[in-house]
This record gives sequence, structure tokens and C-alpha cells, in this order.
Amino acid sequence: MHTPAELLRKAHAAREHAYAPYSRFTVGAALLTEGGDVITGANVENASYGLTMCAERSALFAAVSQGYRSFEAIAIAGAPDAVVTPCGACRQALAEFGDDLRIIREGRAEVVLRDLIPEAFGPEHLERTGV
Repeated sequence: MHTPAELLRKAHAAREHAYAPYSRFTVGAALLTEGGDVITGANVENASYGLTMCAERSALFAAVSQGYRSFEAIAIAGAPDAVVTPCGACRQALAEFGDDLRIIREGRAEVVLRDLIPEAFGPEHLERTGV
């Protein structure tokens, strides 16, 4: 299987593809699927700032678009001295697929997603009305 160090290397490689002309804060992510595949993503900024996409969601949406639904871990990499952790929107998007996802960040202890977003809103909170 993939070690945390291998996933971080893949996240750093993905970071090279980031498009961050405004913030210059480039981030890469490597999402490990339950089956052992790794899907990567990078942040993509937009002049209309609200349309910017984080690396974690880029990787997640690419994985889901390819048919993956179960994930084991995500590694997130920024510049050597940058502290990177998933933003609230990324935490919520990742939680849609389970809160037991391992979060691997350089220079920080590995955590489980549920520790970063306790009591996340999920599919189980939606009222089922037969629709």
C-alpha cells in the first residue's frame, strides 16, 4: 500500500500543477482510494475569487468523476514552510464520503477527518421524503 511519505510525494508533485497567480499559495493533494489508487489535484485560482477550487476538492471531484466513492487517506502539500490543512469547505466535501478519512499533512500529526469537522452535516441529516 502507499505510505504517508509516498502520498506526500505525490501531493508535492501535484502541487507543481497548481494555478495560483493571485495568492501564490500553491497546494497539491493526493487522495488514496479504498482500492489503492491515488488521485491527485491542485488548487486552481480564478480572478473571480469565489470560483477558486482547493487542491483537496480538485482531487475529490476528479476521483468521484472517475467512479470512486470510498477513500482511505488524503495527503496535502504546500510550500516547504507553509502550514496546510483542509479548509472548512474541503472538510465538508470530504465528509460526504465518510469521516474516517486519514489526513496527512507535512510536519503535523496525522489526524482523522472527524477530528477536524466533528458532527459534520451529512446525507443522514437529510429528510427522506420519497423523492
